[in-house]
Amino acid sequence: MSEEQQAQLALERIYTKDVSFEVPGAQVFTQEWQPELNINLSSAAEKIDPTHYEVSLKVVVEAKNANETAFLVDVTQSGIFLISGVEEDRLPYILGAYCPNILFPFLREAVNDLVTKGSFPQLLLTPINFDAEFEANMQRAEMAAAQGQA
Repeated sequence: MSEEQQAQLALERIYTKDVSFEVPGAQVFTQEWQPELNINLSSAAEKIDPTHYEVSLKVVVEAKNANETAFLVDVTQSGIFLISGVEEDRLPYILGAYCPNILFPFLREAVNDLVTKGSFPQLLLTPINFDAEFEANMQRAEMAAAQGQA
């Protein structure tokens, strides 16, 4: 008699994998603060062993003031997740939406801490609906595949 393997999903470790903060010139502190922000966010997942995955969220924020870079912040927040007994078709969702949802508050806090320690006003990244983003990415991939076969 065989038993079905029970699904397991757990965050085992969370850590800041990479951090960079740069203020190219001090003149930014003498000018009126009217920043233009460029924010790029990405995620990645890598299988570590049969039951563990490293999921990373990376954000790069460039703030320009008077057409000059005021600061550049680059943070990668990662977590090690135990994932076993999960149906194979659910794995992309878990790695692409569920895990990033868990990591995002830590990434948001790290970015805000760096920016405020750099003597700039708070920068709280807007919450992201990773579930909706995942669905949109899946639809785009399906449409691209359909167009490629047509």
